[in-house]
Amino acid sequence: MRSTEVVGHSRRRTLLRAAPAACLAPLLLMAGCATPSAGRQDAAVWTGRLSLHVDSQPAQTFAALFELRGAPGAGELILTSPIGSTLGVLSWKPGEALLRDGSRVQHYDSIDLLAERVTGAALPVDALFRWLAGEPAEVPGWRADLRQAAAGRLQAVRESPPPTADLRVVFEPRQAVP
Repeated sequence: MRSTEVVGHSRRRTLLRAAPAACLAPLLLMAGCATPSAGRQDAAVWTGRLSLHVDSQPAQTFAALFELRGAPGAGELILTSPIGSTLGVLSWKPGEALLRDGSRVQHYDSIDLLAERVTGAALPVDALFRWLAGEPAEVPGWRADLRQAAAGRLQAVRESPPPTADLRVVFEPRQAVP
């Protein structure tokens, strides 16, 4: 193997090892967009794309297409790459949250536990769903810019606890599930 092939192979291995962790943070942030509270009448479908930048060491950036189905009490979030490969699927219902990553399935008692376990920080699960709907929700440490929510754009910044995170979502306005 030539030296350039070794470097290329090593870089691919490093990227493949980092990919699952990079997929989980935005997956969890968007999964938070649809958490606990019962009622089928609130079921919705959200589609679009998201990006997340975390000011960690080293900094992490992720972007994906998403489809979010369901309601705060139960639903499913599918993240895909720009070429259509499934990066991860999160499904939840009262008392259980599942993260499917390829052939691996991880079980948690709630979306909140799943989010904290994977990201190391509590996420504003209920607030994210409301932010996508264009509704204000106060969450300590988070600041959401909802000025363009009616046009399908959202930005939420986590200022504390560190590291800071910048979530940007471009989405189709909410549509009821038939």
